[in-house]
Amino acid sequence: MPFTIRCSRRSFQFGQRRSVPEKPEILWLFCEVTLSSRQKDHSKKSLNKQKRGKRAWLAMGTIAAYAAAGTAGKTAQLHAQVRGTDAGKGEARLAVRRFEIPAGPLDEVLGKFARECGLTVVYSIPVDTVPGFHSRGVSGLYSQQQALKQILARTGLDFAFQGTATVSIGIRNAQSVEVRGSISDSLALAKLPTPLLDTPQSVTTISQHLLASEGVLTFHDALRNSPGISLAAGEGALQGDNLTIRGFPIEDDIFLDGIRDFGSYYRDPFDLAQIDVLEGPAGVEFGRGSTGGVINQESKAPELRPFMVLDGNLGTDRTRRFTADINQPLPHVAQGAAFRLDAMITDAGVAQRDVTVNRRFGVAPSFAIGLNTPTRFVFSDLHMQEDDIPDYGIPWYFGHPAPVARHNYYGFASHSFLRTNVDIGTIRAEHDMGTHALLQNAIRYAHYERKWQISEPQVNNASSGAITPQTPLSEVMVNRNQLAGHSDEAQLWDQANLTYTGKLLGVEQTAVLGAEGGKESSDPTRIRFVDPVTGINTVPLTPLLHPDPYQPFSGTVFPNTSVHTNAYSAAGYLLDTFDFTPHWQLSGGIRIDHFDANEKSVTWVYPTTGAPSGKPQSSGFEQDINKGSWRAALVYKPKANGTIYFDYGTSFDPSAEQLSLSAANSATPPETNESFELGTKWNVNHGLLTLRTALFRTKRDNVMEPDPNDSPVDVLAGNQRVDGAEGVVQGHLTDRWELLSSYTFMHSEVLDSAVTRADYPAAVGMPLQNVPQNLFHLWTEYHLTHRLELGGGGDFVGKRDANSTTLKSLASLESAPGYWTFSAMGKYEINRRVSLQVNVENLLDRYYLDELHPGHVIPGAGTSALFGLHWKF
Repeated sequence: MPFTIRCSRRSFQFGQRRSVPEKPEILWLFCEVTLSSRQKDHSKKSLNKQKRGKRAWLAMGTIAAYAAAGTAGKTAQLHAQVRGTDAGKGEARLAVRRFEIPAGPLDEVLGKFARECGLTVVYSIPVDTVPGFHSRGVSGLYSQQQALKQILARTGLDFAFQGTATVSIGIRNAQSVEVRGSISDSLALAKLPTPLLDTPQSVTTISQHLLASEGVLTFHDALRNSPGISLAAGEGALQGDNLTIRGFPIEDDIFLDGIRDFGSYYRDPFDLAQIDVLEGPAGVEFGRGSTGGVINQESKAPELRPFMVLDGNLGTDRTRRFTADINQPLPHVAQGAAFRLDAMITDAGVAQRDVTVNRRFGVAPSFAIGLNTPTRFVFSDLHMQEDDIPDYGIPWYFGHPAPVARHNYYGFASHSFLRTNVDIGTIRAEHDMGTHALLQNAIRYAHYERKWQISEPQVNNASSGAITPQTPLSEVMVNRNQLAGHSDEAQLWDQANLTYTGKLLGVEQTAVLGAEGGKESSDPTRIRFVDPVTGINTVPLTPLLHPDPYQPFSGTVFPNTSVHTNAYSAAGYLLDTFDFTPHWQLSGGIRIDHFDANEKSVTWVYPTTGAPSGKPQSSGFEQDINKGSWRAALVYKPKANGTIYFDYGTSFDPSAEQLSLSAANSATPPETNESFELGTKWNVNHGLLTLRTALFRTKRDNVMEPDPNDSPVDVLAGNQRVDGAEGVVQGHLTDRWELLSSYTFMHSEVLDSAVTRADYPAAVGMPLQNVPQNLFHLWTEYHLTHRLELGGGGDFVGKRDANSTTLKSLASLESAPGYWTFSAMGKYEINRRVSLQVNVENLLDRYYLDELHPGHVIPGAGTSALFGLHWKF
């Protein structure tokens, strides 16, 4: 078997970037092996000889490299080249081709990949790890970049193209690798195995790199990067992340690693590798809900490389935050074993908002076995707790935010609190069933505890006295409506998926067959401070212009309700994508959901006159639903780097979706949804920049909205529709310039309304609650030098209405004007391990209304600066 070895001395540098080299330099002996064409014989004997020959060559290269460098460290790096044939070298990296490379040792799989693509593969990895790497191979239609991601999946290795004919494979190292933003071309979701370019749906990925650059400290703020999302305030007993996607609320459509994360709490991105926002039809993949879309959080997972990353932040808004991300391989424990620990502690105020404090603590350990083997297990736990002084903002006043100072706080510093305790434990198992099938299973137990007492500021005639627009503001008193109680929620869930890639009747397909189900429970107990006989709040009022948050709290507690709800769910689904030709794909899916909820509650009933001595009254309700969802999409690929698609899907929302039943909604049929989307996606600039746009329509029937006169109660609003369009630009304009920009237009409308009371407006034709007509987001970063980076951006949110079906007291429809905000960032790398960063939010100190609710409105934060110190080892 003839071969040729050519060696030359070359100079390489740790942490080298394409533009500016860094020291120190290390001298290597660069060896190139050119194999003869006769080595393409794939007999077993030939493969064994190739394997032995490659390892012998690697060992020889290691010795030569050590000698040339004059060092003896066992992690000395080796640069080896394996050349493929000359065929196809002019082919673009983005061209899609069919790969059929079976699983096997990584060096063999990459050798076949190099020969098929006519590429030079350059290794830069510790020598003692080479023989142990196992690849799942790749099968199907992929670009070169997508195929490499499949080949290197779960190996802990990464790749980078060097020009058009060379790709470098190596272990990422916290000391030598610069983390730069990139476009994710796939999701860590078993139900969506196809590349994002070929996925007929608008999907935005928010990377850890982007969040770090923006100085984002909350899950809530991270989602400002996604088109079509607007923020809403907490309502009633539902605190936490309240959002809308394409005009429809999604507080119950937030997922963690593909399983519903249904607790009401404020999430933190410290343990997230990425956030995925999927707009449009998602009922087939995710089940109940998902009217406008869903949000999936991708957790960080153990890796086969050691690193430690520490971050400390101090802010002018009293922010103090520390995070740690530590990963350690454990080869002495088991093959492919690794441990990862993420931790966070935060104590923060809100710029130009009095009293408000956000205190969070989180820790997320995870342990993996079998990484880089056909069978893998990951055990993880997320513990988070918060102890906040929450902010429900300012009151509405005749349809507009009350004309008061931005910093006014209407709660009680000593008696306004939100305390949550979250534990989510997950066990994941994966097994490669040959080269064409992957079996996955995940089981989770989650427990959410909450205790709250929050003051909702209200100005109304019942509590504040007779008020007219002519009443002097100095005479107006604010009612502090107390929302108080405690609750325990729990979830036990199992999800199993079998993914198959192969041919059916000669047609390539990627199919996912799955089932999931479990039990969810909720046990809220609520108290009230309003006298049930007189209807008067027993908590002291406070002046509108000069509220006193340090006033001693007083009030009479009246038992209200105690509820215990269990919901049992089971679902089966089939998703399939057929690649008929390189230009046409057909996707479809069907899902059947069974949802059975039962509630037992105790409500305290009080007399209409006399002493307010209530008696408990028990009741029980049940809802049993069997409902199907389906989806179909057609994809046309005029070129390898672009798609045009049409997607249609259905979903449903049971009235007990939030695990709450009553006589008013237990017999109510589910809200039903239809979604249509026509879009196109293009990867340009060698795959570093994604352009996409879409037209969409979402229609919802039998809709419910919160009653502004009684926040925990829903009223039917009939049928609603949102028509819109969006455009997104995301990725690298150049190797130094990154950009994420999006624009969304939404026309929302109430088509029919079931509300007939005289004190409600004519809802038909009105826009939906909290849906702006225009949304714009921009964030950009530019590397001025190899050490200095500057960035900035802006957001525009159009006018929004706090309600669309009901009139608040004082006979006005509540709305907030549109606004612009701007931010900036500067980052300087002292060396490879240490960097400094400063972020400034709301540069122009604009006063704006950030979160709307029919009962209150929350002003956005004023100007603030965040200073960060970043260490990586």
